[in-house]
Amino acid sequence: MDATNQYTCDEICACSAMPSKLGAALTSLDYNGGLTAEQFLFYEMRIVSKMYTQGKSLEEILETVKNDNLFQYPTERQISRLTRACYRRLVALDNENLTREVANAPVEVAKQINLYAMMCYNRLVREFMINLVGEKYRLQDFSFTRKDANVFFSHLQEQNDDVAKWSEQTITKLKQVLTKCMIETEMLDSVRDTMLNPILISEELESGIKEKNDFSALAAFNSFR
Repeated sequence: MDATNQYTCDEICACSAMPSKLGAALTSLDYNGGLTAEQFLFYEMRIVSKMYTQGKSLEEILETVKNDNLFQYPTERQISRLTRACYRRLVALDNENLTREVANAPVEVAKQINLYAMMCYNRLVREFMINLVGEKYRLQDFSFTRKDANVFFSHLQEQNDDVAKWSEQTITKLKQVLTKCMIETEMLDSVRDTMLNPILISEELESGIKEKNDFSALAAFNSFR
């Protein structure tokens, strides 16, 4: 059985309404495997965030994306699903400055913020990035192998009955997507790379995370100041 349920906008707003308790709020939500379909979605996030900063509603954004074929996807169903995913990430991000940066900042900065938005929205992404990647950075242990991801998911399956029900196919796909996120943000050079790059967090993201009092998230971006 695959867990593919998404958080509702109400649930996301409940988390973002208390930014200093974001981690605890996400922990109260179920894990979900929807990331297998959503992916990193960087260019889609660029498009949606520009309209989001203009105050457009989800329905207005959906209509524009569909009518102008902004995503260039073959089916309307895919357009709707992924537009909603982008919108939910921005709601969860809950920071006007960071949302503007997703839309307008240089690619390397905006990609880091997009990953953080995923962490704000998805419990699995948050725990993977903080508990595995962030801990690696904290210990200055830059090795990163397939075994590390396997151990992370094995522990998660032992601790959570819902995750334990996920198929091997879902687990494998999630590992692929999480690895791709790390490549997009230059933490890894390729899928075959076994060493983490000691990245520098962008000033924009660091400021935004601190504004939200989400200090535990800094570790995922090799920041311990």
